[in-house]
Amino acid sequence: MPQYLLAIDQGTTSSRAIVFSAQGLPVARAQQEFKQYFPKDGWVEHDGEEIWLTTLKVCREAVQQSGLNAAEIAAIGITNQRETTLVWDAQTGTPIHPAIVWQDRRTADYCAELKAAGHEATVAAKTGLLIDPYFSATKLRWILHNVPGARERAERGELRFGTVDSFLLWRLTGGQAHRTDATNASRTLLFNIHSQQWDDELLALFDIPRGLLPEVLDCAADFGRTDASLLGASIPVLGMAGDQQAALIGQACFEAGMVKSTYGTGCFMIQNTGSQPVTSKNRLLTTVGYRLGGQVTYAVEGSIFVAGAAVQWLRDGIKLISHARDSEALAEQTGDACGVYLVPAFTGLGAPYWDPKARGAIFGLTRDTGIKEIVTAGLQSVCYQTCDLLEAMRQDGAAAPSALRVDGGMVENNWVMQFLADILGVPVERPEVTETTALGVAYLAGLQAGLYADLNQIASHWHRQQRFTPRMAAAHRDTLYAGWLDAVQRVRSGA
Repeated sequence: MPQYLLAIDQGTTSSRAIVFSAQGLPVARAQQEFKQYFPKDGWVEHDGEEIWLTTLKVCREAVQQSGLNAAEIAAIGITNQRETTLVWDAQTGTPIHPAIVWQDRRTADYCAELKAAGHEATVAAKTGLLIDPYFSATKLRWILHNVPGARERAERGELRFGTVDSFLLWRLTGGQAHRTDATNASRTLLFNIHSQQWDDELLALFDIPRGLLPEVLDCAADFGRTDASLLGASIPVLGMAGDQQAALIGQACFEAGMVKSTYGTGCFMIQNTGSQPVTSKNRLLTTVGYRLGGQVTYAVEGSIFVAGAAVQWLRDGIKLISHARDSEALAEQTGDACGVYLVPAFTGLGAPYWDPKARGAIFGLTRDTGIKEIVTAGLQSVCYQTCDLLEAMRQDGAAAPSALRVDGGMVENNWVMQFLADILGVPVERPEVTETTALGVAYLAGLQAGLYADLNQIASHWHRQQRFTPRMAAAHRDTLYAGWLDAVQRVRSGA
C-alpha cells in the first residue's frame, strides 16, 4: 500500500504542495507566490486561473522532488484560504470574476444594512458567525449582482460557487466533483452548523440559488479522483479542511480546551470546545473544528486579518526591510519597550472588534524613531492582537490554556515567540513540523486511506521543538498592553 501523502496548501499569498511520509514528516515541498490585486480601497482579489496554475505547478514539483511515482501517493488532502469566493462556468471551469478574497471589505455597507434590519441574531444562531464582509455569502451575492448575466446563468444551473477547496477539486477532477467539507461550509454564512445542512432561510436572506452550492462531506471522505493526465496517475482526494481547522488537526488539538494559533497572512486562534457548540459573548466565532464519521467537533475562533501581512507590508509596501527574516535582528536591537504601536488595520479589524472601516496607523513616533522601532512595532502588533483573542476567550469563561501551540511562517522568529509568551503570560510551544496546516489535511487523507487507525495515532506524531516560557514582569506586560488598547481605540471607526 502507498505510504505517502500529498498535501495541497493553497494560501492567501502562495500555493504550496508538500509530500509527507506516513509518519508525518515532510519529504518534499514546493511553493509559488502569486499576485495580489487591490482594485479599490478595501478590495482584495486573486486571479482564479493563477490559483489553479500555481497549485498544479507546485504539486508536480513536489512529487518530482520527492523522487516518487505519482502512483506511490496514497491520497491527496486539500487545505485552503477560507471564505475566498469563486464562481465558475459549469462547463469550462473558468471563473466569471476574479476571486474575492477573505480580506475584501466591499460588502461592508450591505452587511451594515443586514445588521440594521435585525438579521444578525438569526444568522449567528444558525451559523455561529457574525454578519461581516469576511464571510463568503455577501461576496457571492455581490458577484451575482454585479457580473452581467450572472444571476440569470446561476438560475439556469450554468454556474458553480465554491471556496478555493471546491474550485481546486473541480479542476483536479476535470469537473467531476463539486464538493466541499463541513469546515469550509461553516465559513460561508449559508451553512447551519447544528443541522449540518445548507440553510434555506439563509439562502433566501442572501438571495443565493441552491444549485450553485457544493455537496458537503466530512473532512475525511471520498471527494473524488484526480484526472490522471495532471500528475501522472489518478490519485484519490480523501481529505479536506479550511486552513485553520487543518492546523488544529495538524497540532493534534483533539481534546476540548486545547488551543492553537496560526501565524500566516492573518492570525487565527482556535480552541477545541468538544461536541457542543459554545456561543461567545465577546464576538468570537463558533465554528466547525472538524467532522469525522458524521460526528462534529466544534471550536471557538478568533480571526485577525493582518499578521504576516504586516511584515510583508514592511518589506514590500514601505520597504523598511529586504527580507522578512531581517525583522528578528532589528527587534533584538530594539527591545520590547520601543514606545511605538503599529495597528495594522489595513482591511479593518477582525475579532474581537469586527470593525471593517477601521484603518491602520502608527502611534508614538518621536524624532528618535527609526526603521527598527517601526519594524519591532509591526512584530509586536501580531502578539498584541493574539492577546486580544485570548482575553476574549477568558472573558467567555474559558480557562487559560496550559500552553499555546503555534504554527505558520512567523513562528520561526524566536523574538516574536518569546514576546508572545511574555505578553500572553502563557507558555508557547512550537512543534518540530511547523507546516501544520498542510500536515493536518495530510493526516485527514491518511485517515480515510487507512494509514492511521484513529486520532490517537495521529496525536502520537506531534513533537515539540521548543517551548517559550513567560519571563516578563506582570506590571510591564500590563503597561505595554494598555498602550496597545489605547492605539486600537484611536483607529476605531465608531461604526
